[in-house]
Amino acid sequence: MLQKVAATGVDLDTAYDQTLRRIKEQKGDRSRLGMEVLMWISHAERPLRIDELCHALAVEIEATDLDPENIRPQDTVLGSCLGVAVVDKETSQVRLIHYTLQEYLSRPGVLPDAHRTLGQTCLTYLNYDQVKRIPADNLSSLENFPFLGYSSSHWGRHAKIELSHHAKSLVLDLLNQFDHHISSVLLAMTICPSWLIPLSHRPFPGLHCASYFGIDEVIATWIEMESYNINQRDFIGSTPLSWAAWQGNQGAVALLLTRDDVDPDKPDNHGITPLSGASYNGHEGVVRLLLARDDVDPDKPDNYGKTPLRGASSNGRKGVVMLLLARGDVNPAKPDNDGRATGYRC
Repeated sequence: MLQKVAATGVDLDTAYDQTLRRIKEQKGDRSRLGMEVLMWISHAERPLRIDELCHALAVEIEATDLDPENIRPQDTVLGSCLGVAVVDKETSQVRLIHYTLQEYLSRPGVLPDAHRTLGQTCLTYLNYDQVKRIPADNLSSLENFPFLGYSSSHWGRHAKIELSHHAKSLVLDLLNQFDHHISSVLLAMTICPSWLIPLSHRPFPGLHCASYFGIDEVIATWIEMESYNINQRDFIGSTPLSWAAWQGNQGAVALLLTRDDVDPDKPDNHGITPLSGASYNGHEGVVRLLLARDDVDPDKPDNYGKTPLRGASSNGRKGVVMLLLARGDVNPAKPDNDGRATGYRC
């Protein structure tokens, strides 16, 4: 296709404009299906296998269960795109025929509301009654629900970009039952090696999940519940604030710090505090918020004797290093458990 375009002298934008017009002019359901396929391929957080894509396309936003009759054959799905999407024979992943098409489809306005649609689709899938009935430790369920892995790990990415009112309601429904939902296990396994996760216990509570993704609207609603333990630990001993700080979700950190009962210096099982995590990853805005607190120790070592300054320095986070060194209560010569002092790379 691209060779033919080059030979005729037609620029790629014009060629892709014409291709999208032909897809939209298809009869029946093929027009909508073709555009949805392009939307998923171009805006998904990772390449989707063809079975994952077929399940995603079968989701009905207002439904409470997945209708098997909505799962279309692979040939129908690919055919609706008029040849611009193909399946890799080795990985079974669906991809576009050329990276320039990816760039074209990612432009603002070409596929409006893409992340809103993808987020709602993931959340609808996770809230299906069939999925909610799956035991949290039944990982074999991925065979019957192939879209479960992607939707569990990435719904929050889409929701953070564009959160509709309906999606927010779906998020709250999901997180209210997250303690016993299989998606909590799948998300935790994405974040950390599976051997760290005790499947018989709550691996990742709801507020931890919202803080990890940094979905401020949901966090704001959640922290209004005074009965909720804001300092609750998860499978590695982290609090919601720890995850928000580690991920650099500054808005989430600011919201969590508004709770009078929050412990901003609470370490996880490895002694890593919210400040340590933010320093290591170079999240300067979060570091400033935490350093403004009187109840945060800026020189607190973890279980290995590494301070926030050591973490920032060893990872080349110059901005954070400067923030920490500007204080009078940070010791740059403080050794870790192996007797090594901070080594500056900045």
